Amino acid sequence: MGKRTEEILRRFDEVYGKEYICYLNHETPWQLLIAVILSAQCTDARVNIVTKDLFQKYDTLEKFANANLSELEQDIRSTGFYHNKAKNIIACTKTLVEEYHGEVPRTLEELTSLAGVGRKPANVIRGNIYNEPSIVVDTHVKRISKRLGFTKNDDPYKVESDLMKVLPKDHWILYNIQIITFGRNICFARNPKCSECFLEDICKSKDKR
Repeated sequence: MGKRTEEILRRFDEVYGKEYICYLNHETPWQLLIAVILSAQCTDARVNIVTKDLFQKYDTLEKFANANLSELEQDIRSTGFYHNKAKNIIACTKTLVEEYHGEVPRTLEELTSLAGVGRKPANVIRGNIYNEPSIVVDTHVKRISKRLGFTKNDDPYKVESDLMKVLPKDHWILYNIQIITFGRNICFARNPKCSECFLEDICKSKDKR
């Protein structure tokens, strides 16, 4: 790890701390899995509003697995892409009940075999539930990693691969958490607050203001 990367991570730790935080509300691994499926093209805040009532109505995996598609669509409508999400949630929870005895699997291969679960949601589960070192490439992570010069790629899989080479393994999960906070508060997609940024002196971005 280079000195500049080390300094960037040190400042993130200093400003945001090292506590593991999950921004999607959940009480069980399967609830987080459903919340992550709902979070595609939707904000965490909106998902948390929806799941507050959703997890009371469907309080077991079996209730999701046996849900009426049209009814579930209406329950999650405000998260967008509700038809595909409802279909995937029912298929995914059926698989968990029938093949995994109600447990959420932990390997990337098993997780990505579930309906509606790609690498990003799989890595969210691996990091938050099983503490497996993993990098979740969302819009914040992709944008800010490019601005910091950690990657030049747009493809999430290539960004993930680049970050694995640049960042120490013990910082992978933490980096996700810190970057989301940083992206929401300072390093916006448009009009980033560069004058208030604690990385301003070592940032390589062409978007600097």
